[in-house]
This record gives sequence, C-alpha cells and structure tokens, in this order.
Amino acid sequence: MIKVCFFASLREQLQCAELILDDFFGGSVEELLSHLKHHHPDWSDALSQPKLLSAINHSMASRTAIIKKNDEVAFFPMVTGG
Repeated sequence: MIKVCFFASLREQLQCAELILDDFFGGSVEELLSHLKHHHPDWSDALSQPKLLSAINHSMASRTAIIKKNDEVAFFPMVTGG
C-alpha cells in the first residue's frame, strides 16, 4: 500500500486530495505517474506537466526514485512567488 497526495492547484484540477493504492510499490515515481494516467485518463494532462514536483515521505524525489511499500508520495506544481 502507498498513499498518494495531491497539493495546490493540482488537487483542484484532479478534484482529489489523496488516494490509497494497494496495487503499486517497487516502481519509480515516473512509473507511478504512468499508472495513475492509465487508471485515470482524465488526469493525464494535469499529471503530464513538465514542472510537476514530487516528494516521497516529505523529501523531494526525482522521477527515477523508487517507491517502497507504505511510502507517501506527493505531487505538486512548482510554486512561484512575487
């Protein structure tokens, strides 16, 4: 099982704050994104943003980072301020 969280405008676009996946672990962040797009085709555009950031267990993670059982994975857009 892993917990997937969506933050900021991404949460609004997907109309989903978090979900639990019992059928995914051992793959990379990029593979998780592909898994989510496959199971939620209407999320594909939002999850394909080139500057989409990710974190595993509250630490920034690259797209090649491996997700382990019981991890929490978060996705969020790059935030800018001014």
